[in-house]
Amino acid sequence: MRMLVEVSETESFSRASQRLNIPVSTVSRKITELEEQIGTRFLVRTTRKVALTDAGRSYVESCRDILERVSAAERLAAGEFAMPRGALTITSPVMFGQRFVAPILHDFLEQYPGITAHLMLSDRNAQIVEEGFDLAVRVGELPDSSLSAVRLGETRRVICASPKLLQAQKVPQRPEDLLQLPCVAHDFQVSPIRWGFRDPIRKAPCWIVVDPRFSVSTAEAALSAAISGAGFARLFCYQAAEAVRRGELCLVLEEFELDPQPINFLHTAGRAIPAKIRSLLDFAVPKLRAELSRLALPKRN
Repeated sequence: MRMLVEVSETESFSRASQRLNIPVSTVSRKITELEEQIGTRFLVRTTRKVALTDAGRSYVESCRDILERVSAAERLAAGEFAMPRGALTITSPVMFGQRFVAPILHDFLEQYPGITAHLMLSDRNAQIVEEGFDLAVRVGELPDSSLSAVRLGETRRVICASPKLLQAQKVPQRPEDLLQLPCVAHDFQVSPIRWGFRDPIRKAPCWIVVDPRFSVSTAEAALSAAISGAGFARLFCYQAAEAVRRGELCLVLEEFELDPQPINFLHTAGRAIPAKIRSLLDFAVPKLRAELSRLALPKRN
């Protein structure tokens, strides 16, 4: 069953064999034996790829459920569901992870000595299942998937600039005014030069393509550049909030902002959540929700 699931996910016997560390011939023979035992074909084999038949799709769904139950039973027998222990792998956007996740993880590990943790900070969305992460922080709308989500809060994208820059340049009244002003872009955005807004009259999204004066690879660097007066930056509210409160940055074009985006904790566990993941969620979620609530700047329309 496990071999069949791997072949269906990778659409390839060779890739499945690499994942399972089993010879291709063994994978092919075992699945053929399974088809003969059940009395139906699960796979259609072509020179380019392997696809599931209708019977195969139904059977693979049942296989996934059975394998999950078996795995849960094994972990339960080993004590993983009763006692928080083992290794946790977590991924988060760089700035969010540095400011919020890492300090919370430090306190969590002090309370749970049987758990170890690896936090990968990256402004790209890692493939959670394929790369072996237990948990991931995600900013933005979630695609339909088998992953479970725990809502932490929401944040909005803001346009901000230093008071010094606003004194030297005209204050933009509409998004297209930014085309004539210095801008700072960073790679965490879907496109570093295509900025989205919402037309308050038509109630519809609109976009402008800016020519950034300065491009950086992280939101932290974009924040620092904006504070220094290098240009107008488009950041998430939680990234700019403290600088705004200190008077180092000012928000502009608030009436043109897009709707807030959700922030979620995603995890790969199914119905039975291992104690190490459940304990971290119980420990971290209330703290992260409080931080995001604290950094939610009121919006002036």
